[in-house]
Amino acid sequence: MRCHCRNPFLNKANNIIIRNQNFNFSSSSSSRHQPIELTSLHQEPGGGSDRKPRPTAAHYDALVNSAGSSNDLSRLRHLLIERINDGCFNSNDTFKFITKTPSSLSRLDSIFNVLVDLPKGFIRKSAFESFVSRLCKLRLTDDARKMFDKMRVRGVELRVTSFHPLINAMTKRKEMGKAWEVLRFMREAGVVPDTTAYNYLLTGYCCIGDMESAVDVLVKMREDGVVGDKRTYDAMVLGSCRAGRVDGAVAILRWAWDDEVPLLHSTYAHVITAMLKLGYYEQAVKFVMCFVGMDRGLDTENLGLLASHLIKLERFAEAKLLLDEMKMRGLQMSHDLRDFYQLQKSS
Repeated sequence: MRCHCRNPFLNKANNIIIRNQNFNFSSSSSSRHQPIELTSLHQEPGGGSDRKPRPTAAHYDALVNSAGSSNDLSRLRHLLIERINDGCFNSNDTFKFITKTPSSLSRLDSIFNVLVDLPKGFIRKSAFESFVSRLCKLRLTDDARKMFDKMRVRGVELRVTSFHPLINAMTKRKEMGKAWEVLRFMREAGVVPDTTAYNYLLTGYCCIGDMESAVDVLVKMREDGVVGDKRTYDAMVLGSCRAGRVDGAVAILRWAWDDEVPLLHSTYAHVITAMLKLGYYEQAVKFVMCFVGMDRGLDTENLGLLASHLIKLERFAEAKLLLDEMKMRGLQMSHDLRDFYQLQKSS
């Protein structure tokens, strides 16, 4: 439920935003699996009390890649199970043996069959997500997408987190249409897109300055009952700033505060950078100063960031004003800022 209380910092910020811009922003349990009893690689044969050092994820990655490279699918399956039993989760290097070579790509179906044959639950989920991530890293998003089709045909349970690497890869490559197709597939498969999935779409549109499509994403989120988080608002502020709509960005800040969503420090940095690009130097100083005292870490980043930019722009008086504030509040300055401040004080 929306909180209608006003934030004093944003009340001040709203008063210093440029009024001549016409920005219109509107938007209308998985089941438990039984533990698998296997002899761990770190146990001595015969159940003796002496143990070898517990293996690491990197150790298992090396074994998995060796088995995958040699096409030893039986050992590959065993290792994917055993590593989880030993507490060594899959990593970005687990399926590094998969490459873009024709011989490697011809074995994708065989590897997929190994994954489908893994025990249900976390073991299979973790392996499949690592597999999809590897395909996406190789920019094989079409191949990754086909794997979900096969999972559905085989009756394997699909989870929302398994789709995250695919949607992220597609939006980074600006394949927005394909990303929407994945979301449609998710719904057809009974998987409701979550905040993270929508955030990837939002960020994709905002990075290219397509705010109309970004608003459509927000509308769809609300229709699905998905609540935005700090990354949702960060993406929207970034998009507004890239479109040159600073007043819209501050309106989104107010929206986040009314929804009691804690913002990322980078969200404020987007606004500061946009103001400087538009030549709104005095407004940038007032914007930063109206938030001073809210959060010590935020103060250090905002004051330091703006002061550094103003020094490069040779706006020394305004930079010194910010550094005076940092000094008074005992905030840490970078080496370059400290040198500049000492020089200004001695002159």
